[in-house]
Amino acid sequence: MPITIKHPETDTEFAQYYNLRWRSLRAPWHQPQGSEKDELEASSHHVIACNDDDSVIGVGRLQFNTDKQAQIRYMAVEPAHEGHGIGRQIVLALEAIARRHNCERIMLDAREPAVGFYEKLGYEIKTKSYLLFDSIQHYRMQKTL
Repeated sequence: MPITIKHPETDTEFAQYYNLRWRSLRAPWHQPQGSEKDELEASSHHVIACNDDDSVIGVGRLQFNTDKQAQIRYMAVEPAHEGHGIGRQIVLALEAIARRHNCERIMLDAREPAVGFYEKLGYEIKTKSYLLFDSIQHYRMQKTL
């Protein structure tokens, strides 16, 4: 199945983007719709992975914390499409955006089950960061570009 990595542009693409973020990252912990968004949406770079019928099957966001440091947040891939390299393609697209902005490093807070995924892409654990919803351990990871 061909996958397209791009920036969401239409209202439909953004609706699917935020819906996947909510369903994957918030709903399983009984968080309300709207909790998948924060105050940095407008200033961040959003990337989606679409399948051949234009359904959004993967999402990720890049925000700039400083001129030299970017942060990946809100990564999610539809469960039926996990393990097919979609997350990797999204991370590479976000890294390309950071490079175009002359960032020197990217950091992220990975959920414990995702640490190995990010390590394969060159990210290193810096420290244990926070426990989300009293149950999801996160690790601060970083990659030098």
